Amino acid sequence: MYLFRLLKIVTVALRFGLDEFLRGHERVGGLPSLLRVLLFWRDISASRAVRLRQALETLGPIFVKFGQILSTRRDLLPEDIADELAKLQDQVPPFPGDDAVAAIERAHGKPLTEIFKTFDRVAHASASVAQVHLAELNDGREAAVKILRPNIAGVIRNDLKLLDAGASLMEWLWADGKRLKPHEVVAEFARHLDDELDLMREASNASLLRRNFAGSPLLAVPEIYWEHCSTEVMVMQRMHGTPVSQVAALRAQGVDIPKLARNGVEIFFTQVFRDGFFHADMHPGNIFVAPGGQYIALDFGIMGTLTPTDKQYLARNFLAFFRRDYRRVALAHIESGWAPPDTSVEAFESAIRAVCEPIFDKPLKDISFGKLLLRLFQTSRRFNMEIQPQLVLLQKTLLNIEGLGRDLDPELDLWATAKPFLERWMSEQIGWRALIRQVQEEAPFWSATLPQLPRLIHRALSEDRVAPLQKQVERLQHQQQQLRQSLVLVAALFALSTGLVVLLFWLR
Repeated sequence: MYLFRLLKIVTVALRFGLDEFLRGHERVGGLPSLLRVLLFWRDISASRAVRLRQALETLGPIFVKFGQILSTRRDLLPEDIADELAKLQDQVPPFPGDDAVAAIERAHGKPLTEIFKTFDRVAHASASVAQVHLAELNDGREAAVKILRPNIAGVIRNDLKLLDAGASLMEWLWADGKRLKPHEVVAEFARHLDDELDLMREASNASLLRRNFAGSPLLAVPEIYWEHCSTEVMVMQRMHGTPVSQVAALRAQGVDIPKLARNGVEIFFTQVFRDGFFHADMHPGNIFVAPGGQYIALDFGIMGTLTPTDKQYLARNFLAFFRRDYRRVALAHIESGWAPPDTSVEAFESAIRAVCEPIFDKPLKDISFGKLLLRLFQTSRRFNMEIQPQLVLLQKTLLNIEGLGRDLDPELDLWATAKPFLERWMSEQIGWRALIRQVQEEAPFWSATLPQLPRLIHRALSEDRVAPLQKQVERLQHQQQQLRQSLVLVAALFALSTGLVVLLFWLR
């Protein structure tokens, strides 16, 4: 199976002329030119970027999804290829409705009619790993039912092995290969695919995001119907809204589009910096808008997480960017270890200023985050800065936010919208508010521990300290007594020997 899949990948690559990407690499010699002569019958008139996208689409849903992730790594790809891969869509042909019913009945161990009052066998939406059907529970609640594709796990395992082999090839062919960490990128992709293959995990992601935004006027998250969920089937509340990309329809409903755009920015920064847990697949197909202007989040298979250290680092960098404090940005990179310790702060600061300064005081329509990220990555390459794989999803989400903002309000001032939020968040993290919050968080522990403190100290001293110390003291006392006895004996012998010497002297 593995070899057949590899043979198909090689065949598709040759068919679309992807051997062109090997041209110019001295390690493969004249192989690309030879293949070009032997396979003269191929139609490779399209650009290399278009042919790469078509090849990934031909290879199937996993390669399509990998192309989507890869399109965000503009440090790894030329600009034309990154732009073309960004066009890959998540829609693939659905699998038969009978297979969906079989999966549901297998997961629940009972007939479909005992679970749902109605079930639409025609898929409502279809993606690379799963598809969604609409249904009604027996108690009358409307539901959306997400079902994994049959046998998808085996296909993914084989494809991931091949992708990892491709990462090794990339490290071998490109001088920058190891610095760009292609194996880590594949591992990150594999981890998130593994999350998507367990729908109970996706359901828990949705539940946490719903709890984080409970009562929020900005974002609605569907309720999970846990009694009907399994690793292969997830049943949740059906949400009614308009896709965020249908701006004309939203205007017709009376939705305030500029406000909607600002709310989107606030939702993103709230997820990243308040919660450290964010929706990392925010393309228009996964975001609806309720008639009142509230966002509706869908599809929770790809979620990003950030550590407190990551959040602090990112917030300081964002604020430094907004304040045009490029020296602070350069120092943050060096202090965090992302840039080598011998990096010239002045040179790094100058390079960052050259990238960022032109974008300020411009509306979103005149700013391309894709080009900005590309130039920042080019700058990082000059200074041998290591790419951080844990932030790949954040980069991807930033690009999604860019596209969403352009669709809603091209005049959106992202900087003016984000800066007050970040300043408030930073003051809560390092100011007096942070001290009060930490005291409040620790108060229950202190109140439970303080009454026990004398007993705990006594136990620690008696069990852990006093007994070993007492034994050591006794041992030292015994050694001291032995030493004293030895000294007395030596003194007595000395006195006796001296007396004998004197006596012998007088006898003479």
